[in-house]
Amino acid sequence: MKRREAVGAMAMAALTAAFKWTPAEAQRAATLAREAMTAKTPFAPAFFTPHEWDTVRVLADLVIPRDERSGSATDAGVPEYMDFMLTDRPDGQVPMRGGLAWLDNEGYERFGKTFVSATSQEQTAILDDIAWPKKAKPERSQGVAFFNMFRDMTASGFWTSKMGITDLNYQGNTFVAEWKGCPPEALQKLGVHYED
Repeated sequence: MKRREAVGAMAMAALTAAFKWTPAEAQRAATLAREAMTAKTPFAPAFFTPHEWDTVRVLADLVIPRDERSGSATDAGVPEYMDFMLTDRPDGQVPMRGGLAWLDNEGYERFGKTFVSATSQEQTAILDDIAWPKKAKPERSQGVAFFNMFRDMTASGFWTSKMGITDLNYQGNTFVAEWKGCPPEALQKLGVHYED
């Protein structure tokens, strides 16, 4: 299983558990993000400050960058999705705002600049210290908690977007005239079989 597939599979469950958001709320935010991206006027965040907005856009694309299969998190409208989710569910606002401030503080302490103005190597150095919870130092626990939340929101936003659904090659929501069971290659991959 590739990294994108694994993160996509965990995204909705983790986000729902962390913030008690229902799948319907996440889907609504994805729809609103799609609409915002097709609007003729630029999107104006309701929750994020301009600096936070810049940081969210950079960080989301570090979590899910553009590749040969699809666009990046910002291409899919993930920052807009996050803004809608945080506006509708204020219980996530303090952890988000605090985490973004934590990133800037790390950037200032290590490199004398904000996370957004840091080089890609400097940004990666900060993220490498918080992206792997079991390897992270205890003094970085706040950064770890924030990054876990941010990564889950990014994945949920991406894989509920039209781009993310295409990236997963999702085959649901289509009419099936006759169900013939799970394809043999999928059964083999799962290591199961139908009983005769």
